[in-house]
Amino acid sequence: MMYEIFAQTDQGLVRKNNEDALAFDPKTGLCLLADGMGGYNAGEVASSMAVAFLSQALTAWLSQAGNRASSKDLRRTMETCINQVNHSIFSAGSSNPDQAGMGTTLVAGVFLETRLVLGHIGDSRCYRLRGGVLQQITKDHSLLQEQVDAGLMTAAQALMSPHRNLITRALGVEDAVSAEINDYRVEPGDLYLMCSDGLTDMVMDPVIEAILNVPGALAQKAAALIRVANDSGGRDNISVLLVQASEDDSRRGLLSRMLGK
Repeated sequence: MMYEIFAQTDQGLVRKNNEDALAFDPKTGLCLLADGMGGYNAGEVASSMAVAFLSQALTAWLSQAGNRASSKDLRRTMETCINQVNHSIFSAGSSNPDQAGMGTTLVAGVFLETRLVLGHIGDSRCYRLRGGVLQQITKDHSLLQEQVDAGLMTAAQALMSPHRNLITRALGVEDAVSAEINDYRVEPGDLYLMCSDGLTDMVMDPVIEAILNVPGALAQKAAALIRVANDSGGRDNISVLLVQASEDDSRRGLLSRMLGK
């Protein structure tokens, strides 16, 4: 499988600074997105710490493991690294009054051959567009999602709630955190979207689906998503990271020659 990756972040129209952080490494298939919160500019510190640490630690591990890396080993390593950076952010917030209570959401994905190992904390999301149909493959760690799961409200009612941004899990807020880590099969043609809630609070899923289905480069799709979010109010920072999966043409050509086709 081959992967094309593009990421873009925007301050939005209301916030005075950008507390989102992004990073990706095409060689290892590592993709990271974080949305910080808490204190004066402390959210920016938390998200930057998370992305910088995880980028360095996971890139080093993936580079060393190479094609020998298994999904099981990667999940274990991702969990260990997330726990380490959680402790670092929590310690920094506890020792600095200006950063007290800071934290960040996280989406961390590694595209490993034909698999995606995906970890997340909070309400930043990952979607998959397959066969033209958009599906959210992460579940928000939020009060509203817990109420929907408990049958206390419908998903439609949750969309209209004024408490959409109350999350129940974040990186760095407490001395321990539990990341949700899952493994997915990737198919040629899949398009993955990681994003902060600055996009999903402003733009409904059907609109996101329509934009991603329009033919064009990933940069065009990212720009269109951010533009629509700003046109809808741009109340928060907006970050999008797109990953396009396609069949490796060189391997397909080799197989065709071996089969005499």
